[in-house]
Amino acid sequence: MFKKIFLLKILLVSLIYADRGLIPFNPGVTIFEPNQRAIIAWNGEEEILLLSTDLHASDSTMVLEVLPLPSEPEVRKGDIETFHKAVNLINQRIHMSRKKNGKRTTGGEVLPPAEITFHEKIGAHDISVVRLKEAEGFVEWVSNYLKSLGFERDIITDGHKKLIEEYINEGFVWFVFDVIKLTEIQHTLEPIHYHFRTQKLFYPLKIMRLGSGNTTIELIIITPRLLSKFTGISVKRIELAHEPITITREDIKTIDEDMHELLKDYPEMKLRIWRIRGEMDSFSEDLIAQ
Repeated sequence: MFKKIFLLKILLVSLIYADRGLIPFNPGVTIFEPNQRAIIAWNGEEEILLLSTDLHASDSTMVLEVLPLPSEPEVRKGDIETFHKAVNLINQRIHMSRKKNGKRTTGGEVLPPAEITFHEKIGAHDISVVRLKEAEGFVEWVSNYLKSLGFERDIITDGHKKLIEEYINEGFVWFVFDVIKLTEIQHTLEPIHYHFRTQKLFYPLKIMRLGSGNTTIELIIITPRLLSKFTGISVKRIELAHEPITITREDIKTIDEDMHELLKDYPEMKLRIWRIRGEMDSFSEDLIAQ
């Protein structure tokens, strides 16, 4: 019974408009993202971010997702089973701990301002990885690039321009643009696996700031040790869904081979679920921790 409850908690249902940098191409269309899933594995130098969402819209539309990253990512299709394996492992260990301890846990020639370094269709995703070369003219370049994909209407609003420029001013030079076609029928999109270098654990939050309404974000976190320094969003806004559990290299291998390779130098790691809630316009900082 506990297992079923825990799985339901990680698949929270909420109504979200333009969440996580989602921009509809058709004006007036509402985007529904009832399920948000992410796994973050970080070893102090590199991060694997596995993202999957369930999406549909009030009417057929193309949607652009903008994902700023601290360095160039390797991008490929992920496996939805990775989420199930991670949650199953958490449930097993919590059950064992409860059984052992008998207690409950809580919880001239003008060079272009950017270049495309990766472009590939992965299932429903049309993904481009873009490297900023010159801040001036970058937003205009993005608009022109989207038009080259066949979308004539300029969907980048002044609010989006300001937010992108904010990331640029903070030193971000890598952006992922993901174009997705949505209908009124809900679909679970293929998970996308991002692998990139970063000296701090990172998850973009303020990219959703232009959305409206409340949201809850569930993140499965795997690191060699517990993190104590949060320089982005306040640690007070992060809830622990359960007490952190200790896993081994053998355990993580059962979850994901790439994450095992990322953390192979550590005999033990900490696995836990973080939950972040709030009004979307309240996210003025990203998740940054070490």
